[in-house]
Amino acid sequence: MDNFESRLVPVLRQGVAVVQMVFFKRLKEYLGEKYPGQEAMFINNLAGAVVNDIFGTPNEEKPFLLFAEENGAPIEKTLKDIPLKLVDMMVPLTDALRVQVLCDHQEGIDSFPILARANELKILLVPREIPMPSNFITLVRALGNKHDILMPPEIRQLDS
Repeated sequence: MDNFESRLVPVLRQGVAVVQMVFFKRLKEYLGEKYPGQEAMFINNLAGAVVNDIFGTPNEEKPFLLFAEENGAPIEKTLKDIPLKLVDMMVPLTDALRVQVLCDHQEGIDSFPILARANELKILLVPREIPMPSNFITLVRALGNKHDILMPPEIRQLDS
C-alpha cells in the first residue's frame, strides 16, 4: 500500500462510520414510531443490532449477544423493512458497504460476504457504481451536515 492509500483508507473508514451513525439515528427514529410503547433501551439495542448485522460487526459483549439471541425476529423484520421504510438510506448504505469492503480488501481482509448479505436483504443497490473516494466523501459530508453529525477533521479537509 503506498502512502496515499495508507492515508486514504482511514479517512474512508471514518466516512463509513459517519454513515453508520446517521443510519443508527434514522433507524432509532423509525423504530421509535414502529414500537411506540417500547423503552428507549430496547430501541437503541435493536437499532444497534441491525447496524452491526448489516456491517458485519457484531457486538461480542454478553448483554448485546443476549439481546440479539432473544430478539432475532424483530432484528430480521427490521432488516427486511429497511429497503421499504428507509429508502433515503439506500444509497449511503450501498456506498458505505462497498467502501468498507474495498478498505478491508486493501488490508487483506475478505469481507465480501457483507455485500452478499446486503444484497440478499435487498439493501445493496447492485446497479449503482462503486463510488470514487471523493464522491463518497462528498456524500458523507452532505449526510453528516443534514443530520447534525460532526465530521472528523480528515473528512472536512479532504478535497477542500
